[in-house]
Amino acid sequence: MRDGLKPVHRRILYAMNEQGMTSDKPYKKSARIVGDVLGKYHPHGDMAVYDSIVRMVQHFSLRYPLIDGQGNFGSIDGDSAAAMRYTEVRLAKIAEEVLVDIDKETVDFVPNYDESLKEPTVLPCKLPNLLINGSTGIAVGMATNMPPHNLGEVIDGITMVIDKPDTGLDELMAVIKGPDFPTAGIIYGRQGIRDAFLNGRGSIKMRARATIEEIKSKEQIIITELPYQVNKAKLVEAIAGLVRDKKIAGITDLRDESDKDGIRIVIEVSRQAQANIILNQLYSSTQLEDTFGVINLALVDGQPRLLPLKDLIVHYINHRKLIITRRSQFELKKAQQRAHILEGLRIALSHIDEVIKLIKASKTPDEARAGLVSQFSLSEEQAKAILDMRLQRLTGLEREKIDAEYNELLKTIAWLKELLASESKILAIIKTELSELKARFADKRRTEIIESTGDLVTEDLIPKEDDVITITNSGYIKRIAVDAYKQQRRGGKGVMGMETKEEDFVSDLFIGNTHDYILFFTDKGKVYWLKVYGIPTAGRQARGTAIVNLLQLEQGEKISAYIPINKFDETHYLIMVTKKGTAKKTALSEFSNPRKSGIIAISLDDGDKLVSVKLTDGTKDVVIGTKHGKAIRFNENDVRDMGRGAYGVRGVKLVGEDEVVSTAVVEEGSTLLTVTENGYGKRTGFEEYRTMNRGGQGVITIDVSIRNGNVVDIRTVHEDDEIMVTTSKGIIIRVPVKGIRVQGRNTQGVKIMNVENGDRVVGVATMAKEENGNGENGNGEQVKLEEVEEKKGE
Repeated sequence: MRDGLKPVHRRILYAMNEQGMTSDKPYKKSARIVGDVLGKYHPHGDMAVYDSIVRMVQHFSLRYPLIDGQGNFGSIDGDSAAAMRYTEVRLAKIAEEVLVDIDKETVDFVPNYDESLKEPTVLPCKLPNLLINGSTGIAVGMATNMPPHNLGEVIDGITMVIDKPDTGLDELMAVIKGPDFPTAGIIYGRQGIRDAFLNGRGSIKMRARATIEEIKSKEQIIITELPYQVNKAKLVEAIAGLVRDKKIAGITDLRDESDKDGIRIVIEVSRQAQANIILNQLYSSTQLEDTFGVINLALVDGQPRLLPLKDLIVHYINHRKLIITRRSQFELKKAQQRAHILEGLRIALSHIDEVIKLIKASKTPDEARAGLVSQFSLSEEQAKAILDMRLQRLTGLEREKIDAEYNELLKTIAWLKELLASESKILAIIKTELSELKARFADKRRTEIIESTGDLVTEDLIPKEDDVITITNSGYIKRIAVDAYKQQRRGGKGVMGMETKEEDFVSDLFIGNTHDYILFFTDKGKVYWLKVYGIPTAGRQARGTAIVNLLQLEQGEKISAYIPINKFDETHYLIMVTKKGTAKKTALSEFSNPRKSGIIAISLDDGDKLVSVKLTDGTKDVVIGTKHGKAIRFNENDVRDMGRGAYGVRGVKLVGEDEVVSTAVVEEGSTLLTVTENGYGKRTGFEEYRTMNRGGQGVITIDVSIRNGNVVDIRTVHEDDEIMVTTSKGIIIRVPVKGIRVQGRNTQGVKIMNVENGDRVVGVATMAKEENGNGENGNGEQVKLEEVEEKKGE
């Protein structure tokens, strides 16, 4: 398994290298290499050899083809290659990294089948070939099916294991996302990837890339990428068969418009049919959706073993350590031999007159050699080198060259001895070589990985619209259309949003699109994952569904923040703030693979809770607000990017019994809204909050008085926004932001909502107008989710 090659592939590459068929040489007929391999190393039939060559050329079979071919080498439609007398080949540039250093005694050689030649038992393989190209089948009775991966990701994963040998699977999966197939396509769901990486076995669901286009009021399904190892011609034939047999209705035309630029299968849909439904019928009935059954079975020391991802990486590292050790020993031996010769030459040049006199007086070369050995204490090799020395080496310049070469060799010898005595230096060389490979050959991931959210047919039939999600203190959740709440003027009484028992009250609400992913952050620093449409709908006065039925929360764990996500990219970050003032920034991509049981978002000290999470682009100023009316503004770059398991740094210094209530992100043209528990609030320009270093006490943001009560929430708002305010008794009011006066920091604000005795404000959500909107409220105005992090009412 060390080079990821079967014997026939190894023999082909070795024979091509021996023939000098490298990437910088002209192409040679395939028949030439087939005959060479057949006669020297692999007497098992010419088609066995040629078929192996063909597969190593095909860009749709290998993620990184090892042979560069010219001519017809078959197609994704299953067409066979032209005869070997017509096609031409040479080594691909990347294949040379499989063979590099083979002439430096790095691998063992054994006699070939007739013992007339020697062949390598394994190739040096600087390239992690087994991981990046995968493999299928070992021998009779042993099945292996290893998928290809992205070279850049694999190199990053190997480097991670070298730097941190106890690297866990989650850390590796953050770097090596999953298989990367040469035909691109989509991997649907991550559980199969996780199983394969963890146990060496897994079932990975692959899908074609399909888009729906509308042309002249008719819809078309366009297929541009296929699952790995799917025959395009047979796929088109299967779709046509389903239409002919009336198993799928609504398809009016089927065309294969593929050309040299790529795959393009066009499926025209009738006006009466829904393209989404037909596409999903095709997924379930054809190889537009296929499964890759991963079996990472490889030979380790001659024994078949099922290998998890980390074991594959460790075996590769051990192989490279052995290769570099043997290469260094070879280079050390050569350097020492050359230094030994140079020492003799330097002795001869230092006594040149005596050497010339001795040679002139000798009757034969043997007599001269014996005289040099005895008179100057030289070895036979040194004496021979002196006798072979040309007279031009006696010039001053040549003598300087000998001295310079000797001194350089001494440095090389010292370095090689240090290298052989230090495993860390060998590992550093492995990392350096991998870094060079990455710079030369790494490319972008082709196969996209998307989350599996259940039955896609159901999802496609769910309209994209904004819903209000409410959560009660005792842990009930529901969603309801946003237009169920009538807009009112500031100071109104609101409408009854939910019937609650005396001990149960609405503690949070936010707005989300039905197709958004929602990350649920809890006060214990964990994060869970759900889609908005997965939250059950309920009437305006219904209590909803218990969250424990949707998320596997721990005992006593409560939701403290909600973030809707369309895509887990590398350019956005989550800013987390705890009740005790700790701040932490983590890349959004770190949260792309949550588990049902939740994953760690932030590590917390005893008694601390996570209260706020914000989505940013890495360049924003943030404002942390406290219960006693303080606020501090600092740039998020003051908080370095940390992993999920980190604790964070101090964001604000709290005095007495003060605690953090929420966080706001500074945006151009916006103001900071502060709302108190007695229904009062105000807007203040962000320019009144000077940017400070994190960790200070901040400045006053509102006068906390008996009239106002403590601060409940702060948030960023724009002039044309609307807010929804909820109280502990379930009263909800919708207010335009422009009706709330802009005031200075040290003021008491205006009344936003009449709050009855015994009631208090517990939550605020922001809504904003959207020009291209994707949902309408009761007044025909377009609305969207502006901000969805909610502060947990205490």
